[in-house]
Amino acid sequence: MSKGLIVVAVLVVIVLALFGQYIGVKNNLVAKDQAVKSAWSQVDIVLQRRADLIPNLVETVKGYAQQEVTVFGDIAKARSALLSAQNPSDKIAANGQLDGALGRLLVIVENYPQLKSNENFQRLQDELAGTENRIAVERKRYNDTLQDYNTYVLQFPNSLYAGFGGFKQNPAYFQASEGSRTAPKVDFNNRPAAQPTPTPAPVH
Repeated sequence: MSKGLIVVAVLVVIVLALFGQYIGVKNNLVAKDQAVKSAWSQVDIVLQRRADLIPNLVETVKGYAQQEVTVFGDIAKARSALLSAQNPSDKIAANGQLDGALGRLLVIVENYPQLKSNENFQRLQDELAGTENRIAVERKRYNDTLQDYNTYVLQFPNSLYAGFGGFKQNPAYFQASEGSRTAPKVDFNNRPAAQPTPTPAPVH
């Protein structure tokens, strides 16, 4: 066999090996990308669940604190942005705004003892707390899955094949918003003044 044929044969083997490696990496990229999308869909479900709870919660609070129109407006605006967002990055941003607005609403609730003792409000608050816990669980699962995908994309030679296949690093990590990291400070200065207890009439 001539040297020319040997060189051609070696090149063919190399090309086939590289192509086989590319197919393997691409299949892994597809699987990991789908895993990220599946994890996000679970986050989306619990975000939708919380968005569905908010109108009833707000209406209950309005029954006791109709004057808090600014907070109600902020919640409505953030909820609308969350529901209309078309991608994870926009939804994460809208969710951060909603976290802040809900935090302010719960601070207001502290000023209304009768509202805090309302059974309907307590039930909604319990449901909201359960949903928040679920969001935290699904957020971590999504972030872990996304980190696995991004690590794989950045590893060599996967990064070369990822470029050929159109796969890019995904920066849309779902971080807890600043409002949810910090416990709200309750301001009792704005609490409605308690009605004075009437003085009993003197007995003659």
